[in-house]
Amino acid sequence: MTLDLPFGEGTIPLHLDGFRVRGILQPTIETPEIPPSEADQIRQALELPIESPRLREQARGKGRVTVITSDHTRPVPSRITLPLLLAEIRAGAPSAEIRIVVATGCHRKTTDAELKRKFGPELVESEQFIVHDADGGPDSFFSLGDLPSGSGCRVSAEILDTDLLVAEGFIEPHFFAGFSGGRKAVLPGCADLGTVLGNHSAGLIAHPASRTGILDGNPVHADMVCAAARAGLAFILNVALDAEKRVIAAFAGDPVRAHLEGCGFVRGRNTVYGSLSDIVITTNGGYPLDQNLYQAVKCLTAAEEVCRPGGVIVAAAECRDGHGGEAFASAMDGQASPGSLLADIERRRWDQTTPDQWQVQILCRVLCRHRVVMVTGAGAPPEMVERLGMRRAESLEEALGMAEREIGDSRAGVAVIPDGVGTIVKCSGK
Repeated sequence: MTLDLPFGEGTIPLHLDGFRVRGILQPTIETPEIPPSEADQIRQALELPIESPRLREQARGKGRVTVITSDHTRPVPSRITLPLLLAEIRAGAPSAEIRIVVATGCHRKTTDAELKRKFGPELVESEQFIVHDADGGPDSFFSLGDLPSGSGCRVSAEILDTDLLVAEGFIEPHFFAGFSGGRKAVLPGCADLGTVLGNHSAGLIAHPASRTGILDGNPVHADMVCAAARAGLAFILNVALDAEKRVIAAFAGDPVRAHLEGCGFVRGRNTVYGSLSDIVITTNGGYPLDQNLYQAVKCLTAAEEVCRPGGVIVAAAECRDGHGGEAFASAMDGQASPGSLLADIERRRWDQTTPDQWQVQILCRVLCRHRVVMVTGAGAPPEMVERLGMRRAESLEEALGMAEREIGDSRAGVAVIPDGVGTIVKCSGK
């Protein structure tokens, strides 16, 4: 059996003896014989918004409109979605000043080259783009009070100084917020560093409802919904994507109701069930989500659902951008073990959260139960991967051999999750 798994902007081959495969865990795709074009799906969503007036009606008479969009780490097809969204706004307010805020959250700032690659040179040159900076000065943010968790909420003044706030994005499973999209455009997208740290605190990340595909009772999600409402987010356009990053559904309208409907679609389509396996092989879904080790932690959370205690997770992520942040890369320096670091993190109050702590916390949770082998490109050499408590291989075949030796069984059962970010994995034995 040969499988081509997402890796960077291409694929990486996996060769397996069929008798060893315990499951290939990926959504069962059912598409119409003649699906509408991506643009037509978006137009239809904008024409028939969910529990909301049409955007052009909301824009009528507005002098300044602000649109929040995703950064270079997210595969939102903005070359398609953003022009249609802008046209809808201008149909109601032809002379409005429109600003486009790139929601970087705590990620590094999107470069000019990345803006042009994501949005297209013509759009970047003709529209007003503002790249969010979570480390901006005190005058860059405005307090919206405390969130349900008790932490404070400060968001960019750029998104508050407007007559109408709109956001575009995409919905996929998220490893602690339940799903991406919707309210995440505001928090963490356009919040200051302290607000993001509070929302991603150890207690909230450790909460049993802060998991992939869960919204009910999820305290991370509750804070995000509250922040978006206080910021005045009035309308969203969110899309669902297939494995090739093509639009398969679009949801527009009320920020809460449209997002929930989109999450329901993704949950129904992307939930799969598997059984415990000795070895689980997965990926971070290819570029742009696999551009660094920080982001690659996400696919490990899908694999841990069906990897037996003491089993091995093999993850393929190109990591062209290296580790993704020095705070993340150095977190385990001088630590006795992932377990000791995890215990230290879980003792911290929300106001003691450090940058990238949440990603380290989740990585340590995985490493306490499983060994991890990463298959990466040249951007993440062995010493970088090993610094984070994992081992590195050049190919999936090499990684599989390493896993077999760790297990002590060359015929060990293997589960494969081709896209560990876009799949909600449930263990049928749990």
